Amino acid sequence: MELKSNNPFLGSKAFKNAEAVDADGRTVLIDYNNTMTVSGAINKSFILLLLLLTGAFATWYMIINGANAFVPTIAGAILGFVAVIAASFKPQYSGYLAPAYAVFEGLFIGGISAVFESMYPGIVVQAVGGTFVTFAVCFALYRFKIVQVTEKFKSVVIAATLAIATYYIISILASWIFNFQMVGRSATDGSWMSIGISVFVIVIAALNLFLDFDLIEKGAQRKMPKYMEWFSAMGLMITLVWLYVEFLRLLSKISSRN
Repeated sequence: MELKSNNPFLGSKAFKNAEAVDADGRTVLIDYNNTMTVSGAINKSFILLLLLLTGAFATWYMIINGANAFVPTIAGAILGFVAVIAASFKPQYSGYLAPAYAVFEGLFIGGISAVFESMYPGIVVQAVGGTFVTFAVCFALYRFKIVQVTEKFKSVVIAATLAIATYYIISILASWIFNFQMVGRSATDGSWMSIGISVFVIVIAALNLFLDFDLIEKGAQRKMPKYMEWFSAMGLMITLVWLYVEFLRLLSKISSRN
């Protein structure tokens, strides 16, 4: 039995034969009374959200009180990325890695949110609202089968996501090496082309939510191990964080035109 992760950030190997490995990497027989459920994944998603908000509050509080939160913000981004990479190779440790990711990513999110808020007051509330409205709409479309997650749908979304990731990596390298800023990267570039790129990225990020919903549902149907609830919740949180950051960037670009 094999179920591949459709979340491009976590890779496709994480679900392979996960049902046959315990937290210590040993082959085991599955107790189907202790397998992944949709409700379990949802509950763990809420736990991760609370941990992320806790981490975000820490760096936000530091910045609004005049403290330098550069180190925890950058460290949070780096350690959060490390947790994602580790979980993609060792999903059986997701029960530890997912909460760690949520806290570390929260530090990063709180730091950048405070910076954006200082530049454009009210932008954080708008970005949060946009993120959760998008989540609610996508969930309703998936729940009522209006959007079907077919293999072609998955392929298109994953390909677009990887293309965006490649574009961002190239733009970052171009900025560091040649001091060249590619269109769409700067949060203060208010050109219509830059705004259009941000809208496109938000659409792709939103489409990744359907892959996350499908991953949770299929994982429960195939009775994956209990720890895959943490892994799936982590995948969903990664997409929500990406969506939120892109909303911040889009709103900042629009505000910079005023």
